[in-house]
This record gives sequence, structure tokens and C-alpha cells, in this order.
Amino acid sequence: MATDIKMPQLGESVVEGTIAKWLKQPGDRVEKYEPICEVSTDKVNAEVPSTFDGVMVEIIAQEGETVEVGQLICRIETEGEGAVESKSAAASAGSVAPAAQETPKAKADTAGDNSNKHRYSPAVLRLSQEHGIDLTQLQGTGKGGRITRKDVLKAIEQGGTQPAVATAAQVPVPEAPVAPATPAAAPAREAVTASTTPAAPAKTGVVLENGDREIPVTGVRKTIAQRMVQSKHEAPHAWTMMEVDVTGLVALRNRLKHEFKQREGVNLTFMPFFIKAVVDSLKEFPQLNSVWDGDRIILKKDINISIAVATDDALYVPVIHNADEKSILGLTKAVNQLAEKTRAGKLELKDMQGGTFTVNNTGSFGSVLSAPIINAPQAAILSFESIVKRPVVFGDNMFAVRDMMNICMSLDHRILDGLMAGRFLKRVKERLEAYGPDSQI
Repeated sequence: MATDIKMPQLGESVVEGTIAKWLKQPGDRVEKYEPICEVSTDKVNAEVPSTFDGVMVEIIAQEGETVEVGQLICRIETEGEGAVESKSAAASAGSVAPAAQETPKAKADTAGDNSNKHRYSPAVLRLSQEHGIDLTQLQGTGKGGRITRKDVLKAIEQGGTQPAVATAAQVPVPEAPVAPATPAAAPAREAVTASTTPAAPAKTGVVLENGDREIPVTGVRKTIAQRMVQSKHEAPHAWTMMEVDVTGLVALRNRLKHEFKQREGVNLTFMPFFIKAVVDSLKEFPQLNSVWDGDRIILKKDINISIAVATDDALYVPVIHNADEKSILGLTKAVNQLAEKTRAGKLELKDMQGGTFTVNNTGSFGSVLSAPIINAPQAAILSFESIVKRPVVFGDNMFAVRDMMNICMSLDHRILDGLMAGRFLKRVKERLEAYGPDSQI
């Protein structure tokens, strides 16, 4: 008797996941805690482990299929229950046949229940739009008649679908050649985001009757939209800015960066210095390290810094936990590790949870002024803008060229008032300006 494996709860607000890749196939032996598949959600990509030893006998949810939490995804025959020892035996025991060879069982399921026929996963939509497949013409082999990625691939192999009447909204857009990009001037500071290269024009989507292009909204983009709207709707945003002279910090980094790279194997960017100034100031002003919780304010004991990391098509906010306990070196390695995991799509749920204050390095792509949206339910978000050289008056009416930077903070006015926010921002400024060419880190 095989044991049902269901889609696990991968986060408090996660209600469904998409099967990105099966790591085990029918007939494969599975060890306890060994990953059996990769699941993509609107927050993270995660591996689903087996909770016992056994043999995979049946895959229910196909790759590209979106499954609600608690729904069946596969079956594993556990040890001591006459486990199947080979793929052929597993297949005869009832493994799901490929879409190209639909089984009678699959036909019966889709014939009796078409409740999910018109629910499409992001992977299915993307494939169909790239290859001009009319999903309404396909017969789904997934649960409730749902069209899976393999159904679309089968249609592509067979030359696509031929709808009776092709409307303008169904005509696939041919890919236009992309002109070589003009090299842009290098920014004054190394990018801390996962990628600051502008994304190429989207080639997916369909052309509408008026010539506009309709682009499907991914799960990640939907989540970003919902949270940004929620933050702006619920939190009364206030904004403040200060100017910082970071000439000493720039000189210090220039002195250390080559040796640091050789010794530690990672680039010394400005971001760790920014985070260090923030966490030390949060210790002085713990009200900034708080969250809004219904009708109360909770001061958080731990200082966990969320850092905004951008990719070409989304924005992620992974967390450096207990950032106040880390040195400049520790923060450098933490930032690099999270950026690399974001690029590789390997962020885990724990990497995205527990943030208490957000730092955004908008200066990495040349911004000099921004008004960021608060990462609710946190109290504030602080952006560090581009470092630029310009003449500054100081001393007895003297001029000098200095490295100047704006720091911009949005705050939740339910939690904070301007006085407290201003004092905090001033301490961040003072800490950054205290660095000199010979400072020790």
C-alpha cells in the first residue's frame, strides 16, 4: 500500500505551489529526508523532502502544475510494504503515463471533472504564449482537467493547435531582433542588487486588437503588487532625507578593497558600511526596530535587516538575521551570500522571514533621490542613493570637491513621528561621516 504525499505548507501565507522539477521518478528509491521534488511559490523555491524510506511509485502532479496546499502530488511505497524495486514494476503499479500516452484512468478523471480546465499555471501560460498555443483547444490530463506543462509540450511537438477562428488577441507575436545595447557609464558604487542590467523587452504575451501587448502576471509579481498596495493603503507614509559627506568612507574603501578581495574572496562594497551604521543606530533608537500589529506596536528584540535585492523581473527582500552581531566582514559575506542565492533562485523560506528594518541600495543603479514604499509591517525603510562628487562649502567659506550621498527614509506615521525619525537618521549620517582613510574595520 502506497503512502500519499501532499503539497506541504511552505509558509504562513503560501496557499499553493508549482512543481518546478521532479527529482525522483517512479521506481526510484527514496531515502528519508531526501528531496523528491522542487516547488516554486510566490515567495521562494524549495525542495520537498520525503519523511520516510521507500520507493516512488506514482507521480500525480506534473512539472509546471500548480497545486494547492494539502493536495496530493505523488505516492511513495514505504519500507516493509512490498516496495517496488524497479521502474517497470512501478509503472505497472499505476504510475502516471506521459501526456503523449494518456492512460484510461487519466481520461476518466478529465471526463468526469473539468473544474480546473481553465486554471493555468505561469509555466503553462508562458509556454503557450511563446509558441502560439490556444489553451482552449487542449484536453488537460491534470486533476480536474487542468492543462499541464506536458500537455502544452505535446501540442508543440504536434505542430500547435488550430483554432477555428484566430482573433487578433490570439495571434502570437514574432520575436524581433534585439539591437545591441549601448554600454552605459559605470556607476560610482558597485551594485549590490542581484542584477542592475535592464531586462530585454518581453517577448512573451499576445498582441491585442489595438496593438498593445498583454503580458501575463507571474505569482511573484502578483505578490509584489498586493503587498505594495497594502502598504500604501494601510500605512500613512512620511518621508525625510539627509545629505551625507562620505568622502572619508570612499577613501577607506579604496584603500582596502583590493587587499580585502584577495584575502576574503569577496568584493568590499559600501553596503556593509551602510548596514553597520543602521544597526548601531537602531540600538540607540529601538522604536525604529518595531512593527505595527493591529492595534499595538511591538518593539522587536532582534535586529534583522531586510535588504532589497532586484532581479530582471522581480524584487526580493531576504533577511540578514542578527545583523547587529556581525562585523563589516560578516555583513559583507551575508550580503554576498543572499545576493548569490537570489540570482540562483535558491532562497529558502527562512531567508525571507523575520525582517525588522529594510535597507535599500538604490544608488547602485544611479538613483540620487527616492521615496521607497515601506516593507509592512515594519516601521521604516531607508534608501542609500548614489555617491556623487560635487563642490561643497565648508569651514570659513571654503570650497572643496567631496563625495556626497543622499539617504532617504520612508516611515509609518502610525509608529513614528518626525522627531524620532530625524534623530535616528542624523545618527546614521554621523556614523557614516566618521569614517576616514585610516579607520579600522
